[in-house]
Amino acid sequence: MAKKENPQLSKKIFVLDTSVILYDHDAVSNFQEHDVAIPALVLEELDNFKSGNDTRNFEARNFIRIIDNASKNNLLNKWFNLNKKGTGRFKIQMEENPTEQNAETLFSQGKFDNRILNSALVLKEENPKHKVILVSKDICLRLKAKALGLHAEDYETGKIKNVEELYSGKTTLNNFDLSLLDQLKKETIIETASLDLPYKHSNHFYILKNKRKEIPAFYNINDRTLKLVKDDLVFGVKPRNAEQSFAIEALLNPAIKLVTIQGNAGTGKTLLALASALEQRREYRQIYITRPIVPLSNKDIGFLPGDIKSKVDPYMAPIWDNLKFIRDQFAKDEKTQLKIDELVRTEKIEIAPLAFIRGRTLNKIFFIIDEAQNLTPHEIKTIISRAGEDTKVVFTGDIYQIDTPYLDSESNGLSYLIENAKDHPLYAHITLQKGERSELANLATELL
Repeated sequence: MAKKENPQLSKKIFVLDTSVILYDHDAVSNFQEHDVAIPALVLEELDNFKSGNDTRNFEARNFIRIIDNASKNNLLNKWFNLNKKGTGRFKIQMEENPTEQNAETLFSQGKFDNRILNSALVLKEENPKHKVILVSKDICLRLKAKALGLHAEDYETGKIKNVEELYSGKTTLNNFDLSLLDQLKKETIIETASLDLPYKHSNHFYILKNKRKEIPAFYNINDRTLKLVKDDLVFGVKPRNAEQSFAIEALLNPAIKLVTIQGNAGTGKTLLALASALEQRREYRQIYITRPIVPLSNKDIGFLPGDIKSKVDPYMAPIWDNLKFIRDQFAKDEKTQLKIDELVRTEKIEIAPLAFIRGRTLNKIFFIIDEAQNLTPHEIKTIISRAGEDTKVVFTGDIYQIDTPYLDSESNGLSYLIENAKDHPLYAHITLQKGERSELANLATELL
């Protein structure tokens, strides 16, 4: 008979670094029956993040409140049960001087990461019968931990596995019934009760083929119909391929309140979203376009000269470029150009950093969030939760072009949203693959 494992000895001790807390303030509650320790130095680092309007600041403050509430009845440097979600315990690890290997001796003195490694090494020495695992979003820190013989993992909550198979929003069906293709082309909408479609549980786009005939269509989960997708001009912008037509269909459909558009640079994500918003400008109180600010060289926008508009305009330049492109489509229509200028001047169109939306009421707004791959799942949730009546929220981005050091294609908020919202009747997604910026830009994407 196999010897039963002692459940107490099978428990693991997870050591969380600052990057995990800034990614998810409730991370300490997500390790079930296992124990969780936070190096004391993490509290010091969080103290530097507690002020400000960035999402990291909110995560830091929320975590500090959780620990403050727990400290009312417990000593933080001793193991105690933090909450009822699991049976695991929690404590702040104060000691950071291991007797054997020392990260500061092996790497460098005084660096916060190395002191965090030492805290984990001390826990390993104090608990030889337990598996001690450092959890960090910092790849380099994980590598250093493994070099020291420590187990190290990424924070897995919210990560999407097999991101290469991420929902694309579209399917090609070959050998589709020719008579149904003719019917769809003539009537533009047909019933699907008798059709065997692979995605009948979600809003989905199809390219229906039969020999040389090909028709783009949209399956509507609400009324279970197939609709012919046209390639009509949208506020001066004409879709150049079926994928772009699919994006416009989702963006113009009033029944769809949440849209994601994923694709490489140059596929037209932001341009299509902005043109569709302008096409529907009378249906919304305001068009709000934003993107998360990812500072260059780890410097905050406060380092830039000028007033707040001068500081953020460099980050918003791609959005202004798209608006200028749309305006240029009306070179012979001065009235429309003046109307676009007026929309900007009266703030009917507002382009500003994402942090500026906090505390705002998002009722009857066409809300575009560009570069959404630089957001965490928690940030995505926070943004959507602010949507009021008659608001439409559009996220655009490329999950393989991430500028935030602690996110990747599996853990970013855009991938998380696509995977978790795909079956909701208010949601539609399309992945754009064909670049339309220029042949030269396509060369860079395909060959370099």
